[in-house]
Amino acid sequence: MNKIFTYLSVFFIFTSASFADKNMMIGSKGKLSEVDRTIKVKMYDNYYEPKSFSIKKGETIKFEVINAGNLVHEFNIANAMMHKKHQPEMERMVENEILLADSIDREKMKKMAKMDKAMGHSHSNSVLLAPNEKGDLVWKFDNAMNIEIACNVPGHYQIGMVANVDLK
Repeated sequence: MNKIFTYLSVFFIFTSASFADKNMMIGSKGKLSEVDRTIKVKMYDNYYEPKSFSIKKGETIKFEVINAGNLVHEFNIANAMMHKKHQPEMERMVENEILLADSIDREKMKKMAKMDKAMGHSHSNSVLLAPNEKGDLVWKFDNAMNIEIACNVPGHYQIGMVANVDLK
């Protein structure tokens, strides 16, 4: 029985990793020294400005993001499947009172991250900001396709806080 479980676990991990490699082509963390251009982004309740992004494949972009809304928002570069997988993590952050409507308990976030890394929200493709906070994200769109920028704070994606990315 244990042998079967082990084989199934290895098979699942191997096939999941293979699937992720082929279908989660979103680019990679960029280097500040290689930035091609900077895009200023404002997050409002519940939309981005600009509402869409035109990016050349291979381009490295520095996003300067400010949360100009009254609620906590996220600027997350991913594909639709990745956003869907990330949303339960964000829900757990709300359930654990790390994310409140208008603030982020960063101390609690650090403590919870020791037990569950997802609670640390330390993703290189994402910036999580409370109202009036600013953050930068440098991203290289090297192998990117089917990308969207979205907020995965519970309910925000579902009401349309998604920006289109046109890769050329």
